[in-house]
Order: sequence, then structure tokens, then C-alpha cells
Amino acid sequence: MTELKAKAVHYTDVPAQVFGDAAPGVTIRWVIDEEHDGAPNYALRVIEVAPGGHTPDHDHPYEHENYVIEGLGRVRLGEEWCEVGPGSVIFVPASLRHQYVNAGDTPFRFLCGIPTSRLMPVGIR
Repeated sequence: MTELKAKAVHYTDVPAQVFGDAAPGVTIRWVIDEEHDGAPNYALRVIEVAPGGHTPDHDHPYEHENYVIEGLGRVRLGEEWCEVGPGSVIFVPASLRHQYVNAGDTPFRFLCGIPTSRLMPVGIR
């Protein structure tokens, strides 16, 4: 693990990575993580979904904690769809099918916290 370091930067100082074909219009910034910052417990990501974009419809054996910064979105939580916007919080339990969709005409941007590798279920690390 990388040495633990304090950090205070603007999120745009962290390069955005294009998610790929499975998530058109989606970028992700690992603003606090294990690899670069030595964060021992949780990673924090900024995810941006362009108008018309969406994340994959998927599940995995770890949770997400989300806070919507800007834009309008729809979030699939199992079989339920929820409308979200600035100030909304979303908890996605482990193994729940989920998806994020931009429901507006401006970027849909949210924070996403996940466990670091040491807290991931065995086999995910």
C-alpha cells in the first residue's frame, strides 16, 4: 500500500478516466484512493455522466455511498427507479443491481464512496 498522505486538491486536478463502451458518456476521477493516497478504508470517486449517458446495469459484492453534486439523474436500485438531483444521497447495498442514468440536459455529477481492497470481500481484492 502507498504511504498515507494528507491531501487537499480541487477534484479537476485529478485526471478523468473514460469508463468505456459499457458506459457511454461516463468519466470517473479517483480523487482519494489506496494507490495514490494510501487511503486505508474507503476510496472516493467523482463520477460524471454526460447528457444521454449511463453507467452499466450491474451488481457487485460491495456497497456504494453516493452524494449528488449537480444535474438530474435516475438511479436503478434493484427493480425500483428513483429520481435524484443535487443534495440527494444514495446507498447501494452490496450485490444490489444498480444503474445511473443522466435524466437532464446538463452533466450529472456525483460522489461515490467504495471500500478499498483490504475491506473488499475475499476474491475481489
